[in-house]
Amino acid sequence: MYVDLPAVISLRTAPRHSSPPRRAADPTRFLPPAPRRYRYGRADVISTAVIGVLALVLRLLGLAKPTAQGTPVFDEKHYVPQAWDMVRSASDPILGGIESNPGYGLVVHPPLGKQLIAFGEMLFGYSPLGWRLMTAIFGTLTVLAIMELARRLSHSWLVALFAGIIALFDGVLLVASKFGMLDIFQVFFIVAAALALALDHEQMRHRLHAACVHGLSMGALGPRLGFRWWRFAAGVLLGCALAVKWSGLYYIAFFGLMSVFSDLALRRRYGAARPVLGALARDTLPALASLVAVPVAVYAWSWRAWFASETGVFRQAAVDGSIEQGSWLHALPDALASWIYYHQSVLDFHASLTSSAGHSHPWDSKPWSWLAATRPILYYSSTDIPCANTTCRSMIYLFGTPAIWWLTVPVVAWALWRLVIGRDRRMLIPVVAFAAGFLPWLAAYDRQMYFFYATALVPFTIVLLAMALGSLVGRGPRLGITRLIAREPVILGSLLVIAYLSYVVASFLYFLPLFYGLIVPDWYFNELMWLESWR
Repeated sequence: MYVDLPAVISLRTAPRHSSPPRRAADPTRFLPPAPRRYRYGRADVISTAVIGVLALVLRLLGLAKPTAQGTPVFDEKHYVPQAWDMVRSASDPILGGIESNPGYGLVVHPPLGKQLIAFGEMLFGYSPLGWRLMTAIFGTLTVLAIMELARRLSHSWLVALFAGIIALFDGVLLVASKFGMLDIFQVFFIVAAALALALDHEQMRHRLHAACVHGLSMGALGPRLGFRWWRFAAGVLLGCALAVKWSGLYYIAFFGLMSVFSDLALRRRYGAARPVLGALARDTLPALASLVAVPVAVYAWSWRAWFASETGVFRQAAVDGSIEQGSWLHALPDALASWIYYHQSVLDFHASLTSSAGHSHPWDSKPWSWLAATRPILYYSSTDIPCANTTCRSMIYLFGTPAIWWLTVPVVAWALWRLVIGRDRRMLIPVVAFAAGFLPWLAAYDRQMYFFYATALVPFTIVLLAMALGSLVGRGPRLGITRLIAREPVILGSLLVIAYLSYVVASFLYFLPLFYGLIVPDWYFNELMWLESWR
């Protein structure tokens, strides 16, 4: 049995209460043993390296090709010039520069995503490779983070491999990694934050289990758990997600509540007499510090160049008449008042983008359509291309591989059943993360929305699919007829896993023209449009 001795030593210093100490003569009689810390083996290293290399290659292929006569396409037209503004105005690499982009009006997203795009532009200039390099890198890191999350939840390199294969051949994760936009940055930070919380929960379970096995007093509230570096790391990553897009707020709220309630469950499981009070007294305030205060601090830090500038958007709002006389903002320092006014202006902009206010877009979609990827979004289009005796076209969609996205509802329902009925706590983090990326948008359904908002959903769908596949391996009857292709009979569950992963790869290859903008005849493109809503 694994024992976290440093944690045991630190827990011995926990204050004792006046109530009689609760010592278990044989805690292993009624407590499940804490799982061993996962140790990387050769299979882990090889499978992770192969998936990582393939992910990078798939993202670098044709990275600089789709442009509008050498200029950015779709929403790149906003973020790429803003990042280039940062490159040209940077005084040093620590502060960075500011975005102005006056040709497109108000800059409506925080700076971090554009600061990351700017790193690529520093290396390769204002070129497609320059403004897409960082998204390709972060897209690759996202695939690896999905693999690691699946590995940590399942303690299986095989489940991690399943997750890596599925992530490798998802069209949304691929296309989001090939354009100079913000979504893939936020998705990486969200998945990495979920991974950090998974590691934190595992570490706390080891500490409590070690304390219980060694007969330390649980007391009324349970022991103090010490400083939690993984939870602190999750706070930094959530702050980065918020500093890319404000929708990171949803994950801060959902992950914060999940962390506190997970601590409550652990204290109850390991014998604290008053687990609710223990979680409130010993877990809630540290959780607020790590998962609320730290993200806010990171978010403010991302604006460092704006504060250091004199010409940033609304930087002089407190003195140029933008803020009305008599406003409470005038009681604040000028820089802080201008910053808050800027945020109010951005909030008003987002709040005005509603269907009821008359705003519409040809690729608008609502959250319920995301669950089956029924309304993709067109990023690049070139039509009426002469080829042989017909016309061809080149189209790139943010398009979800149907073999993956059409299982979203069934696999989330399965995970909820496993979590609630089967009490399988491995499902908690992906289910909560999926809810954080979906439920808040339902509440704001009148707002103008696009399918790229759903990019943050698919990593957790993939993790759940991988865990479902892992539960099938080695299950079911043996198929004797397969002796023709194997020495031993193949088990039905394992055969189903192979068949599904093969179907994912085949589905990806079938829709490949939509991911890379391959030139195809119009008739072939029409064959790919299974649903009218895809057009």
